[in-house]
Amino acid sequence: MPVHSIHDTQPADRWEDAFLSGNGEVGIMVFGHPHRERIVHNHHRYVLPNGSLGMRPPAVADRLEHVRDLILAGEREQAQREFSDGRAMAWTQPFHPGHVLHLDGPADESPLHDYRRVTDFTTGEVRVTWSDGERDWARRAFVSRTDAVAVVEITGPRLALSIRLSGELPGRPSEVTLSASAHTAGDGEASLAIVGVYPPGAGAAGFAGVSRVVISGGRITVERDVAHVEGAARVVVLTRMDRSAPLPRADALLAGLAELPADYDALFARHAPVHGKLYGRAELDLGVSDSDRSLPVGELIARADARTLYGALVEALFHSGRYLLLSSSGVLPPRLTGLWLGEWGAAWCGDYTTDANINLQMAGAVLTGMPELIAPYTGLIGGQIDDWRTNARTIHGTRGILAPSRTDGEHGLLFHLDDDWPWAMWVAGADWLLLPLYEYWQATGDDDFLARTLAPWLVEAAVFFEDFLTREDADGHVVLVPSYSPEVGPKDVRGVAGVNATMDVAAARHALTTAADVCAHLGIEQAAVDRWRMLAQRLPPYRVDDHGALAEWAWPGLETADDHRHISHLHPVWPLHDITPDDTPDLAAAAREALLRRGDENTSAHGSLHRALVAARLKDSATAKANILKILGRDMVFRSLMTSHNPDLEIYNADAAHCLPAVVVEMLLDSRPGVVELLPALPTEWLSGSLRGIATRAGVSVDELTWDLTEGFARVVLTSPLSRDVTLVCRGTAEQRQTVHLLPHSPTTVTVPLL
Repeated sequence: MPVHSIHDTQPADRWEDAFLSGNGEVGIMVFGHPHRERIVHNHHRYVLPNGSLGMRPPAVADRLEHVRDLILAGEREQAQREFSDGRAMAWTQPFHPGHVLHLDGPADESPLHDYRRVTDFTTGEVRVTWSDGERDWARRAFVSRTDAVAVVEITGPRLALSIRLSGELPGRPSEVTLSASAHTAGDGEASLAIVGVYPPGAGAAGFAGVSRVVISGGRITVERDVAHVEGAARVVVLTRMDRSAPLPRADALLAGLAELPADYDALFARHAPVHGKLYGRAELDLGVSDSDRSLPVGELIARADARTLYGALVEALFHSGRYLLLSSSGVLPPRLTGLWLGEWGAAWCGDYTTDANINLQMAGAVLTGMPELIAPYTGLIGGQIDDWRTNARTIHGTRGILAPSRTDGEHGLLFHLDDDWPWAMWVAGADWLLLPLYEYWQATGDDDFLARTLAPWLVEAAVFFEDFLTREDADGHVVLVPSYSPEVGPKDVRGVAGVNATMDVAAARHALTTAADVCAHLGIEQAAVDRWRMLAQRLPPYRVDDHGALAEWAWPGLETADDHRHISHLHPVWPLHDITPDDTPDLAAAAREALLRRGDENTSAHGSLHRALVAARLKDSATAKANILKILGRDMVFRSLMTSHNPDLEIYNADAAHCLPAVVVEMLLDSRPGVVELLPALPTEWLSGSLRGIATRAGVSVDELTWDLTEGFARVVLTSPLSRDVTLVCRGTAEQRQTVHLLPHSPTTVTVPLL
């Protein structure tokens, strides 16, 4: 059976290798040192004020027609300058770490025996155990989903510990001041606090972390900011954190901790079933040997190479990816680093980069049985939708919504741009960011969510394009101008602004048709439905260039630059299903040519897995596999099974870690309304295996998919909440299709020969 944990036989030497736990609000990073433990505490809402909080989008709506004329005349760089209002590039408020919990014991030179550091995916618990040959010690830690508290327990013979909180993390700006304190709090208890104060200016005043330390046996004393424990059999540390203006009150946080039982097992018993119910819904089994599954994580990673999909590591990354996504989703969806950071100065501010990264991270949430994780994602959008309206009105003079290319989670105003990066011209963002919510509805049939939350936003996405699409070409097609393909310009490098970026064309068509379909389903906005469908029909067709490749711009003279990390022009393939081998075979062939022609630039994690997702949709298992191997075979996996953005463990980044489960699912199952396809891009290494607990866009669940190429069969168990017919497709040497009639809540097993 697959193993739902990882273990290491040595502590973390760097913060990136620390083992991880989180409840979607607070995350901890456990280094695992026996005598000098460091546990870094993070909070999802910790962002450093930098003056960007009050920045507004450029008020350039009155220049729009002039800018359009410039772009259509080929003066693209001038158009960018006109549309950026002369501002310098400004960045979002950077995500930053919280504090460190120090657990220091007496120096001990005796050799360690049986050291083991474990992350249990099923419970969210991190354990560290060791022995000196005669005596045993143990530490356990988790972050509770039910009680909103980080919990650490230390047990051992006559514990002697010095416990304190500090801000001793690399890169902290000198203008962020920290103060720590400790106090006795009754018999066998002490309290610790650390308060960070930001520089004066726009944003929150600062942040605070507090810990309640409770011992069993022995005694506890306080000296300055340190609690000293002597002779205890057990120590429990409860921690909470907050960020606010005015400064969070440490006494209020401590009062909340005082209401909780200082009982690790009791708190864990409340948390574990909630976490486990979500995590336990899906599983991947690639027929890996027990000996490979039992390898320490360092050896598991070391056995990967750039030629073969090592099944044990793929299994581990599938399960850990779901675990990390779950653990970093709660009050907000995952940031670029998930929920964890061990130093200040995160790349790209550790924010939400919305032109690719956040959607890639969320791609597996619903598919792998965790639809609840759409709630924090919905909350992020819902908290910013008014800002999206402001963006549309201020920049383009339209109704509807325009999404920014990045956000720190506190607002959604589009201010991150300059003359060279024309993000005000990227009009696909709202539809792209609403798509995970639409797929949630397709999978769950949650009409209440559709009517109350999603449909009004879909209408606004369509209304934006109604107002925006005012120009026509000589053939009567509406023209998307200005238009931008993240984050690359045409091959002539005369500016990155353009006309009819393929991503924008696809998003406009999807926004208009989806709003029409949803409103027809709900019986609302009837006057607009036909209008939106007619406008969608007037959008330009996709363009195939002289190389036979899907072009990045559906406009003559704008040629594709083939070496870039982004593949936004393949948006019609993934995630949209607008180009498929079944329905549009010629365009699918052109899309594959475009995919193969695209270079890797810096071999970014998001670029590689985005390519793998597109390849899976095109039924190209070899290309999907090759792009996964860019992650597994290029030293991009830390010992925590968090991943890096670039090869050689450069830049701690959650893109690959969170996206890989979705890639695996797409290689084993494709789905769209009315259709479920088995094994569309099965790699040659996976001769047999099973996948359990998968949701589909057809509104049916795949309770289990089992396949065996040697025996020549695939077997699938389908369940639907409603009576419906589904077309089941399986490709082998010959394609097979059959209609399966499903009764409500009645699992139906279908066996398909693999010809």
